[in-house]
Amino acid sequence: MIKAGIIGGSGYTGGELIRILLNHPATEIDFVFSTTRAGKKVTTAHPDLLGVTDIAFTGNVNLNVNVVFLCLGHGNSTAFLNEHHFSKDTVIIDLSNDFRLHAYANFNGKEFVYGLPELFKSEIENAKYIANPGCFATAIQLALLPLANAGLLDNEVHINAVTGSTGAGVSPSATSHFSWRNNNVSWYKPFTHQHLGEINESLHSFQKDTGNLYFMPNRGNFTRGILATSYTKYEGSLEDAKKIYREFYKNAVFTQISDEPINLKQVVNTNQCHIHLHKHDDVLLITSAIDNLLKGASGQAVQNMNLIFGLEENLGLNLKAGVF
Repeated sequence: MIKAGIIGGSGYTGGELIRILLNHPATEIDFVFSTTRAGKKVTTAHPDLLGVTDIAFTGNVNLNVNVVFLCLGHGNSTAFLNEHHFSKDTVIIDLSNDFRLHAYANFNGKEFVYGLPELFKSEIENAKYIANPGCFATAIQLALLPLANAGLLDNEVHINAVTGSTGAGVSPSATSHFSWRNNNVSWYKPFTHQHLGEINESLHSFQKDTGNLYFMPNRGNFTRGILATSYTKYEGSLEDAKKIYREFYKNAVFTQISDEPINLKQVVNTNQCHIHLHKHDDVLLITSAIDNLLKGASGQAVQNMNLIFGLEENLGLNLKAGVF
């Protein structure tokens, strides 16, 4: 059994990791670390686990676990690893943005591999340290990577994506509390979202010079999931585009190309990414949908763990959507 530790277990991503790992046939949760809830049962933060586990949060860290997941706020993973020196055999999977960009991938001699399995599967299989991709970044990269691989991203790309309130984290804020968010939609960080850096680096691994990305992120009045629409000029036929995408994802366990228009419900509570292609005149529209907490965070982290430990990629991740 793989002994796993979770750092920052009281938030949304920590809760999803606990749920997945408790039901994962090859893992055992060694500890769930929390500075604010040490000594309290995990169910005080995650009542959906009532009757499932009696694990309590702890303020102690086992530095010799097989794998540790860092579910900390952006910028905090660096500080935590400076204070806690894990065994050289411990796999570290970081869910923040601290190590995603090439410029920050090497940290104290640890080389973090960008953890998008559809792009870097072989590198992940041989890695010890993983920088888990961002949620928007995952949805957008999976929508655009096949075009970059084919050298077809010469023109500007316009992206509009909407995310649920869980994307803002568990701590309440002015734009996440119910009275403001309910029956409301708004944009934020127009054209400047922090995930653009990792998206561009991934695309440029295939096509050095791509058109500009114009990304408009939106807050939705629902709890979880991301629906992203990306469009760009494309001279080929729709059937040619489908062939490009199906060939690129032929070995992808969790990325599916749908002939029918897609919706958010079909991926929420799963580790799936669903993609649909539509052509209008000389414009190709790519719609992608993921669960921001699973394929966009905790599910993808476990997918990376499976690859590193030589397990089936989908082990413990065959989750069903609630479509009605």
